[in-house]
Amino acid sequence: QVQLVESGGGLVQAGGSLRLSCVSSGRTFSYYGMGWFRQAPGKEREFVAAISSISTTDYADSVKGRFTISRDNAKNTVYLQMNSLKPEDTAVYYCAGSTVSGIFHRRSQYEYWGQGTQVTVSS
Repeated sequence: QVQLVESGGGLVQAGGSLRLSCVSSGRTFSYYGMGWFRQAPGKEREFVAAISSISTTDYADSVKGRFTISRDNAKNTVYLQMNSLKPEDTAVYYCAGSTVSGIFHRRSQYEYWGQGTQVTVSS
């Protein structure tokens, strides 16, 4: 069973930055497709960013140009660098993993999920 553990959330003012990390216990992490999703209160969990095993990336339109997803296979870790944060970015952010390499946008395409980390952006 693969475990994903997120960290790096917190409270930040609008315009600020945070970097989220997600460490995987999977022994073949380098082959995984990884993603970040977020869920705001009263809303459905939505796609934020994804990265394939060969580090191709994709982003939701709402975060393009502000967020960057990356991975370090030697550390079994995927990152989400978030810049120019806005109050509407406030949500619980979840890391997700698929044992299939690729870019995936739907929750059902991911087999493993972290517990989530809270990001709060104040205006």
